[in-house]
Amino acid sequence: MIISRKSEILAVLLLLALFGGQALSQSPEKQNQTTPSSSSQQTTSGKDLTPDEIIKAFSAKETEFYEAWIQYAYRQTLECHIISVNNVPSYERLTIVSDIIFHDDGTREVRMVDRRGALRSVRFTKEDEEVINNIQPFALTTKDLPLYNLKYGGRERIDELDCYVFTVKPKEIKKDRFYFEGSIWVDDQDLQIVMTRGKPVPQKNDNLFPDFETRREIIDGKYWFPTWTHADSLLNFSDQKVKVEETITYENFKRFGAKARIEYENPK
Repeated sequence: MIISRKSEILAVLLLLALFGGQALSQSPEKQNQTTPSSSSQQTTSGKDLTPDEIIKAFSAKETEFYEAWIQYAYRQTLECHIISVNNVPSYERLTIVSDIIFHDDGTREVRMVDRRGALRSVRFTKEDEEVINNIQPFALTTKDLPLYNLKYGGRERIDELDCYVFTVKPKEIKKDRFYFEGSIWVDDQDLQIVMTRGKPVPQKNDNLFPDFETRREIIDGKYWFPTWTHADSLLNFSDQKVKVEETITYENFKRFGAKARIEYENPK
């Protein structure tokens, strides 16, 4: 997500959204705040399903999730910290707070409400925007499923949730498009993705992106929405090594109708 040291950051750093690529929590500090609703607890368990049946079930849920997600407005906060450049400590920080509004045609409007700090060693590119908007977070809908190979990796318990784990890799990489490569965790009760961990591909030596983890939690007692994305990586560019840490939070989800207008107060 970062490229060389020669230019300044694009002000649009952020059309951050996420999705993808997830009760898990917004962050380690917020664990245990969200408990699935009774309706979620009553969802048919996938314990007796085959991996192919699990994939079919969660991809259908992902499609439902995405269709619901574009009907919500929310507040998005990016915290970016350059920890070091060529092993020399750096204290560059950037915070951007935006309101995300979805229109009836599915397009997204980003209203920047606050920006603090600056980055000097690196800059964001159009490719970064694409990754932030469509890879972080990552959604594996029925439409996108044919683009990937999935391999069942067993079961794992995450934050008191019993999950199925799948590795995900693109079947082929086409020019001018980014894909997700990594792992997903599927709750064995709701059969929905609750966490993704991986990286955008392809990557080039002059335009690298960190590995990221996105966690979701239940919103409105039904939908597993992304609430927290975190990246912490050492990026080896051709001319420098940059250690970057980035956290994106998504909160204040509000469902709106076709003609509804959502306004937030500026953060204090």
